Amino acid sequence: MKALISIFIIVVVVFCGWKIFAYYQQVEAESQAKQKVEAGADVHGENLPGLPSELLSSLAAAEKNGSTGLRDWLKFYGAQVKDPRKAWIEIDSSIALLRTDPNDAKRTFQAVKDRTPTNSPVFPRVRQLEKTFQ
Repeated sequence: MKALISIFIIVVVVFCGWKIFAYYQQVEAESQAKQKVEAGADVHGENLPGLPSELLSSLAAAEKNGSTGLRDWLKFYGAQVKDPRKAWIEIDSSIALLRTDPNDAKRTFQAVKDRTPTNSPVFPRVRQLEKTFQ
């Protein structure tokens, strides 16, 4: 009888230890995911690489012209701009286009989403705006 009780206690302790370990892993994974999202929230488009310095003034002027200005700027200079900055600018353009041309905005956002890898500094912003463009 003592052996049976001892075995039962050992099984219960091992089971509880396993459950606590599984819970710890879950909490740690959620914490890491939250930190990644928060790290992505600190990213600013101006700091991203991929935009030649000679295009900064024309981009600022295009941003002042709103959605059509950004769309035209991307058509004219888009080939000279590289990701991740290009993706950031296209997301800005799709946000600006959302009211006037929602289909084009969704198409542009989907193109950015399809080519943005999960390790990109733009990915948290894509993930954040996903539901907006569905």
